[in-house]
Amino acid sequence: MQDTSRSERDILVAGARELRVALRDPEEIDALLHIVDELEIANAQFNLTAIRDRPGMVRKHLLDSLSVQPFLRKPHARIADVGTGAGFPGLPLAVVNPGSAFTLIEATGKKAGFAARTAQRIGCANVEVVHVRAENYRPPELFDTVVARALSSLADYVAYAGHLCGPGGCLLAMKGKRPDGEISALPKSFRVLAVHRLHVPGLDDERHLVELRRNEHSPSRA
Repeated sequence: MQDTSRSERDILVAGARELRVALRDPEEIDALLHIVDELEIANAQFNLTAIRDRPGMVRKHLLDSLSVQPFLRKPHARIADVGTGAGFPGLPLAVVNPGSAFTLIEATGKKAGFAARTAQRIGCANVEVVHVRAENYRPPELFDTVVARALSSLADYVAYAGHLCGPGGCLLAMKGKRPDGEISALPKSFRVLAVHRLHVPGLDDERHLVELRRNEHSPSRA
């Protein structure tokens, strides 16, 4: 693991505190910062993220991912991260939720490979990475929560990931600006439970989280 500057650690710890995310011990903080180490190394070989500075990675990847932690309400849950890319938000959330099982779904091989290697290197035994398109994935057990970050329109998200959500579960869509137009275009199979305005410490960009739930009598599998 590379040495991390005190400033990055301070940004992470202070930001997590502002988000009301409890970082339980130094090992957990180290694991989160190790994700940045791995991302920085991999970026020298192939482009995983346009963000190159480490403090920016802490804010725009780690803290942005942790901003949804208060909405993972069910303990010991099964959580899917659809289109995880380099592992966000799934890897940071897996670090702070060791009692939950995370499945990171990614269609691009190099990104899936990176996420899997990083999970292994930071000791996240509660992470499984599957290299598959979400619409083609049929898990042996459905998920309590399905989350995606800035991936597509809400209607498209429901179309290719709605079947992954189990009874009583929810879809979480991480968005920038409030997506009122996308909400109005949702199919009748899902309804909006809430739209939350998020604040990510150190970022001025708008962030919203849309909570969706399947309407009663809608089938849970495609």
